[in-house]
Amino acid sequence: MNNARIGVDIGGTFTDLVLFGDAGETFFTKVPSTPAKPEEAVLTGIRQITETAGVSVSKVAEVVHGTTVGSNTLLQKVGAKTGLITTKGFRDVLEIGRVRTPTMFDLSWEKAVPLIARRYRMEVDERSTADGRILKGVNEQEVIEIGRYFEAEGVESVAVCFINSYRNPENETRVLEIMREHFPDMWVTASVSVLPEIREYERTSTTAVNAYVLPSLRAYFERLENGLREIGVSAPLLISNSNGGLSSARMAQEKPVFFISSGRSAGVVGAGRLGEAAGEKDLVVFDMGGTTASASLIHKGELSRANEYEFRAGISTPSRFIKAGGYLMRVPTVDVAEVGSGAGSIARIDEGGLLHVGPLSAGADPGPVCYGIGGNSPTVTDANVVLGFLPAALAGGSMKLDIDGARAAIKRDLADPLKLSIEDAAFGIREVVNINMARTIKAVTVERGVDPRDFAILAFGGSGPVHACDLARTLGISRVIFPRSPGVFTATGMLAAKVERYFLRSLHGRLDQLPVAEVNALLKDMRADAHASLAEEGYTDDQIECSFEADLRFKGQDFEIPIALPDTVTENDRASLRASFREAYKAIYGYASDDSVEIVNIRLNAGGNSGNRLAFTAHKPEDGPADVTTRKVYFSRKDGWIDTPIHQRATFRGGAVGPLIIQSPDTTIVVPPGAKADLDAFGNVVATLA
Repeated sequence: MNNARIGVDIGGTFTDLVLFGDAGETFFTKVPSTPAKPEEAVLTGIRQITETAGVSVSKVAEVVHGTTVGSNTLLQKVGAKTGLITTKGFRDVLEIGRVRTPTMFDLSWEKAVPLIARRYRMEVDERSTADGRILKGVNEQEVIEIGRYFEAEGVESVAVCFINSYRNPENETRVLEIMREHFPDMWVTASVSVLPEIREYERTSTTAVNAYVLPSLRAYFERLENGLREIGVSAPLLISNSNGGLSSARMAQEKPVFFISSGRSAGVVGAGRLGEAAGEKDLVVFDMGGTTASASLIHKGELSRANEYEFRAGISTPSRFIKAGGYLMRVPTVDVAEVGSGAGSIARIDEGGLLHVGPLSAGADPGPVCYGIGGNSPTVTDANVVLGFLPAALAGGSMKLDIDGARAAIKRDLADPLKLSIEDAAFGIREVVNINMARTIKAVTVERGVDPRDFAILAFGGSGPVHACDLARTLGISRVIFPRSPGVFTATGMLAAKVERYFLRSLHGRLDQLPVAEVNALLKDMRADAHASLAEEGYTDDQIECSFEADLRFKGQDFEIPIALPDTVTENDRASLRASFREAYKAIYGYASDDSVEIVNIRLNAGGNSGNRLAFTAHKPEDGPADVTTRKVYFSRKDGWIDTPIHQRATFRGGAVGPLIIQSPDTTIVVPPGAKADLDAFGNVVATLA
């Protein structure tokens, strides 16, 4: 093996690594995550996987990484002490938001506290008009006084966002220069460098998030890069962004807001590549890890994407109708619904005697009770091991499970208070978490006017295959697909992604008056910027792919829908763009008016394709006799304990009828009674439910 690419996905419980060799060899490993210093698990895993593959670390050509550092920083509110410099009169934009609530009648809802405290939101007496004219410039002394105040208060990072700066960045750029000259130790983020787009709240919120997480993410990537060099890895470090593409570590350090959902989107990209190879064009992509579960949609071979999302605790859905629930980021992202229900989610009884599971997770530290490393509260993993769904050891036998400890915790905290047997209480945990996760699938199907019964579930993650068939039955889905090595599939998806860059230009006007020559000149300039940017990464012109979109809306509306734009626009494209927009609008809202249509922005997604992306190919099981044992599994209260065949994934050949369990070092696949399990040409296990 002369070259190796390594994909790394940090989860709440395990850090997954996949090594892809130049001749198609693949190896994987799972190591416990180290939440206090996430890079330690990465470095430990790289040493282990290169040793297993028999390749020197000097032969590693690329490390592709997805991280939860950004999302955890937001979730735990441990970001930098942040300040905001904004236009006079706009100090409270973060408080005002969109002037709405995510639900109308939830009296218990509490508005997310702004990441920047009001006393650190400072106003500057500057002004520019909607067409970009500077009415009042920046007073340098005023900015210096604000900087001195921030310095005295211990502010580490500053966001700068002025009204209408997306049309003319002169004043923002001047503030950036002043702050860097007089306060070089303070991180400063200007909105025009992150989101040069109309809408004051969206731009301010996105810039504030970037400033808030920038120091912690930058420090993490610096520690990781230094650690890689220390163990002998000189290869470039690429980071998976929220849109499922890859960017350099330098880009991630400068614009971390694009990487808050780093990792979770990579699995969807991998699912799209696998679906394309296997001819599966309609998939519900389901990923369940130790902390969260998420779902996304692939419809007619196309990944579902959006240009904004909100980060919040609990369920975070991509619904276009539910807003103001968290911290808004207007960045390209794979459209994913996520809920705080994972294998490590803690089960508890509330004051009313009802069973709840999540969103609080035991994570990797202290972990589920059955891990025996300090966890004391029963979790989903404890329920699954008590019911027999999981083996007595995980991660290829390296982690022995304390089944008796799990039973004792469930008995103490749940079974005895509810006057249930241990099995019934454990099964209740499983039922509740399944309902929670079914909500994520409904969020990307039913709430979009899509019938989930027309789709197959592609399930992965360390725990997704343990629950996927139950979810399918709940939703009336008849087929569930489990890829090879599903427990590390997100890391695999990163190796299937390509390097991407995003560019945006504001262009506001009526679509039927679209200035074709001006648009084509703009497209040409954006394409040139993309080629120059990707050339810095070593890509030649013939390796660069450009995809344009126009943000369109009905006149008088506030929000747009992205519509594909040709590389060169003609006069005839006005009508076709209008027709495409009305069709997309009707698909979302069920109705489209005959009002005139406006264009707001032009977007460019440019990708560098070097041809070394992981490809999914045909695969046959290993030769040799099937390795089958049995153990008792509790599939339902009606049937109780059932003697269940336990197959090893490496030698499983299909043609089996459930109940059965298929085990591998990375995960466990549960096939319920009456379901059929087969292998397809790509080595995927396909379960067909009765």
